[in-house]
Amino acid sequence: MTVIDYKMAGVDIEAGNEAVRRIKRAVQKTFSPCVLTDIGSFGALYDLKTLIQTYKHPVLVQSIDGVGTKTMIARMMNQYHTIGIDVVSATANDIVVLGATPLTLLDYIASDKLNPNVVEQIIQGMSAACAENGIALIGGETAEMPGVYNNSENDIVAVVTGVVDKEQVILGKDIVASDVILGLHSSGLHTNGYSLARKLLFEVAHFTVDSAHPELSRTIGETLLEPHLNYTRPILHLLQQSIPIAGMAHITGGGFIDNIPRILPQGCGVEIDRASWEIPALFYILQQLGNLSIDDLFRTFNMGIGLVMIVQEAYVDIVFQSMQNWPAFQISQIGRVVRSEQKLVRIL
Repeated sequence: MTVIDYKMAGVDIEAGNEAVRRIKRAVQKTFSPCVLTDIGSFGALYDLKTLIQTYKHPVLVQSIDGVGTKTMIARMMNQYHTIGIDVVSATANDIVVLGATPLTLLDYIASDKLNPNVVEQIIQGMSAACAENGIALIGGETAEMPGVYNNSENDIVAVVTGVVDKEQVILGKDIVASDVILGLHSSGLHTNGYSLARKLLFEVAHFTVDSAHPELSRTIGETLLEPHLNYTRPILHLLQQSIPIAGMAHITGGGFIDNIPRILPQGCGVEIDRASWEIPALFYILQQLGNLSIDDLFRTFNMGIGLVMIVQEAYVDIVFQSMQNWPAFQISQIGRVVRSEQKLVRIL
């Protein structure tokens, strides 16, 4: 009788073990004294004593997100380091806009067939991003699922956990008409809109990842694989200076039009002046290829702004001065809060 084992069914346990061996040192570099377990534990242990002593009323803040179809660009380029960075930025930005300090990250990597080289690149990117932003990569999971995924497809998801004092949570309730909207510039598409971007660039325009475009300084593939910016450090720096930020929004899937209203109180709307910052050429290329309206663009893409913060006009100069400590990040004044019966974003 023929023996059919797990490997014959398409799952190579040793490949998963090899991936873990390769990433162990990089992951350990992200650990803080609060991390009590190493890779391989059934669960990750994180000591909360310091949080309890430091915060008056500590509230845990969590978010989960993935890299989405940007993973397909990584596969086309055979470059996976940056999508590891992406998943850290995508989740950390989601909680820092609530005023939280990210503490830990749990990751999940799935494929039809785990390639230790690919897993190593992804985790190296995650580890570098975590270490840079003070986040402990405390655990994760790899899954090999032939039939669920095909042709070396990868899926990458992460859960970030952070903490904020209850009195310091930023939910947008203090936003009022006449407040100013400041935008931190993005590094490109980040991780949203890739299904549309891929269709337009590769199916409509018939570009390849190696194609050049006269309005882009790099190839199509390099432009699309640009890592998602992580705004954790400059935002926490602003909060540590007790600058009263009334609200913040991470511009992800849904763009300006769907994300900013999530933080607006009743009676407030937003006007965005799209001439107030330089919109990267890639977005106009996509607009032309898809004959997209301005509203379509601002509902799908970040349009060059990855995060918005809303402050009183009296604090605008202080914010700009503080941001000079972070030359890698650009900031522009991009609009205002206005009185409105509906929580609408108007693009001017």
